[in-house]
Amino acid sequence: METNYRIAYNKGWQDLKKIKPEEIIARRSVSYCNSTRQFTVTFFNSEYILDWDHETIYQKSDGQSPKIMASIIILNYLTFSEVSRKPDHKWVSLKEIPTGGALFYPAFQKNSIELLIEAFGSQSEKLLSCGAALGGVPESMGSASVSFQAFPEIPLCVVIWEGDEEVRANGTILFDPSIADLLHIESLIGLGMYLASKLKQLAASKMVT
Repeated sequence: METNYRIAYNKGWQDLKKIKPEEIIARRSVSYCNSTRQFTVTFFNSEYILDWDHETIYQKSDGQSPKIMASIIILNYLTFSEVSRKPDHKWVSLKEIPTGGALFYPAFQKNSIELLIEAFGSQSEKLLSCGAALGGVPESMGSASVSFQAFPEIPLCVVIWEGDEEVRANGTILFDPSIADLLHIESLIGLGMYLASKLKQLAASKMVT
């Protein structure tokens, strides 16, 4: 798995370097410094620096490198499409994403949504505090829900319905339909997995109560 991620990471840099920086900043909400040859990208509520010459990605605040999955998602965000599409301002499930969402949904359910149900299915209110740590904003769906800006153009929303002795807890991750033009389907799914994993880590930590 690590080898596959490394291949995707290296390909992301290869694809990025085929595009002129001015083309990227014209269609993505990022900045580029000519003197340092670095992009600045906002991913959730943190700024990341992409160094063109050294092919590195690190958090602006502390210099820490993100997990390789997050790095691949950031690179794909910069390189995937020439389209600069605004959000449709509605929510759909992965099943409704036309670029293969229905095909990948069973694995997405297992690897992302089930993590959220385990973490918040019996304590949905904790989703609000965990979500806030990633810049999330409370919404009015389910027992608890939080929307996030993964990137300035890419919102997504986590919804939890608490269970009881008779009804099993449930959850979902919702996307704006415009995401199909902004991320490859694998990175879209990876984005959901990344968010679910981060939220579960926060729920298990003593940092968020």
